[in-house]
Amino acid sequence: MAVSPEVLGIVLILTMLFAIFIGFPISFTLIFLGVFFGYIGFGDLVFYLMTFQFSGSMLEQTLAAIPLFTFMGILMEKANLMERLFTSVQMALARTKGSLFVAVLFVATIFGAATGIVGASVTILGIMSAKTMNRSGYDVRLAAGTITAGGTLGILIPPSIMLVVMGPILNVPVTDLFAAAIMPGLMLAVLYTGYTLIRCHLNPNLGPVVPEDLIPDSMKEVWVEFFKGLVPPVLLVGSSLGSILAGWATPTEGAAMGAVGSILLTLAYRKLTFESFKSSLLKTLEITTLIMVLVCASNFFGSVFSRLGTPTMITEYLMLLDLPPTAILLIIMAFIFLLAWPLEWVPIVLIIIPIVLPLIEQLGFNLTWFGILVAVNLQTAWLSPPVALSAYFLKGVVPEWDLADIYKGMMQFMAIQVVGLALIIIFPQIVLWLPTYLYG
Repeated sequence: MAVSPEVLGIVLILTMLFAIFIGFPISFTLIFLGVFFGYIGFGDLVFYLMTFQFSGSMLEQTLAAIPLFTFMGILMEKANLMERLFTSVQMALARTKGSLFVAVLFVATIFGAATGIVGASVTILGIMSAKTMNRSGYDVRLAAGTITAGGTLGILIPPSIMLVVMGPILNVPVTDLFAAAIMPGLMLAVLYTGYTLIRCHLNPNLGPVVPEDLIPDSMKEVWVEFFKGLVPPVLLVGSSLGSILAGWATPTEGAAMGAVGSILLTLAYRKLTFESFKSSLLKTLEITTLIMVLVCASNFFGSVFSRLGTPTMITEYLMLLDLPPTAILLIIMAFIFLLAWPLEWVPIVLIIIPIVLPLIEQLGFNLTWFGILVAVNLQTAWLSPPVALSAYFLKGVVPEWDLADIYKGMMQFMAIQVVGLALIIIFPQIVLWLPTYLYG
């Protein structure tokens, strides 16, 4: 009995999810399954489709921003500005309960705009703050949650690599996504900070005042150090992101400005050596290659899936259920939330979004708003077990913290992310106000 192309598409998706869950490499799984099921579904045409999708992905000019933003973030880490800023904020708030939580989240927010590499952010935040937190008697669970949640802000606060990848998929200008992500990113940072301060106010033992020898004698020196640590990265990110948002530069051109600025900044702080420059280039190449191969593979996979007609069938079926548009949106968000537990953001953005996109367009939702909803939702991928890579990054640099405590700390902040997601659904203007103000 012949199987219809639409049913073949459902088998394709289920096979793909099963293969990824048991550990097959994502890129090669997508290419192999795309060719296999595509050949069954529509014959030799699948090979022409693969060539077209791969060449089209590699010629997508916006994606050239990925290596440039990645390089900028890696070099910013080399300049050690995060440590300088953390120390100054910690000293400025030394007499405040929970001051180290505030310092971690402040630094994470600033550098979330400079580096969208979550693993690097969590690792550096852990190295910087865990020792002082242990010495000051801070609660391990709340400390671990603060560090890991702060580290995830980098994939949302622009310039974000995830938003650069998402733009062409949604057919939305990356500039719109950048503008739309600023307010939600700041809102989450404020929610995290408010949560830690309220917890410390109710129970001072969770984040006591730091030891006397860490309280500075002269606040003047602290503020000088604070501005030395704050002004350079803010100017760099502000000029790069500002030129993009103002329409003076494309995302790729703005990223190039940021990459050159990071080289000059690292030189000014005398942190740029031949070895560090070489390792930065190699790390950039590694991350970019990983993302670009995934982009090409998933675009091909998605085009095979679309040609089989399954997205249209799913859209028609859900429309026939006669559910309110908001109810269907909540089903999609719940589906993405559950997928984010075992999967990272890359396969979800590149595979799942193209599947649900026809339905979102049919329901008439704003695609910029939907993109940011997905981005906030996908932050849970870094904080939700069983994968929760942030937990392993943190455990690697703070081995004395128990993994169970790290997980329990992260779950608290994952709940805050769900609250943030709900606020964005209820009040769309949190996302849409700034792009509407800038671009009309």
